[in-house]
Amino acid sequence: MDDPEVPEDSKLTRSKQQWAEQGKFLTGHIARPEEERLPPGQHLTVKWPVLDLGRQPDIPRERWKLEVAGMVARPVTLDWAGLMALPQTRLRSDIHCVTSWSRYDNDWQGVLTRDLLAHVEPRDEAAAVMLHGYDGYTTNVLLADFAVPDALIAHGWAGQPLARDHGGPARLVIPHLYFWKSAKWIRKIELIGADKPGFWEVNGYHMRGDPWAEQRYSRDS
Repeated sequence: MDDPEVPEDSKLTRSKQQWAEQGKFLTGHIARPEEERLPPGQHLTVKWPVLDLGRQPDIPRERWKLEVAGMVARPVTLDWAGLMALPQTRLRSDIHCVTSWSRYDNDWQGVLTRDLLAHVEPRDEAAAVMLHGYDGYTTNVLLADFAVPDALIAHGWAGQPLARDHGGPARLVIPHLYFWKSAKWIRKIELIGADKPGFWEVNGYHMRGDPWAEQRYSRDS
């Protein structure tokens, strides 16, 4: 299944491209997790803002599938029952959006990325991951970032099934990176030998996206 075309001219896309050119929200301050909970340039919100590319795919659980492919010993395509057959975990984490909002204490339910990786067995040459959403979105993360202890494929939030507008039925959550790296409506996880840019990375955003180092844009170290 090929990725559907992502709308390049949405209002959000144009705005965020402009932000990257202007360096919007940058403070130049470097904070460390052990010193502060709120990364530099962020503000707290109680609500969970909805951001997407103008498309919210409607994927019923009975049609949902997740392909894990690329540099793995055992490629697999999971249906919903297959995902639920993997070890299930509940954890709490903060989320930080590159548009400058943060939300504390999100309660997730899902499958740890470490448990998923143990299921497929990455090959030694795998170094990065390309994430594909049902909306055509792509984003890249290093394999080391994908495999942190609190990253997961989330299908529940706050004790309820993950809502469609937040990426349901399942999305990636990597709490220590800006939230654009946590692909919504996840449909494919591709392990690759070298890091390469996804949608926002091509449009001026950082390849890694560490909020504590304020890695918002590609020009940031």
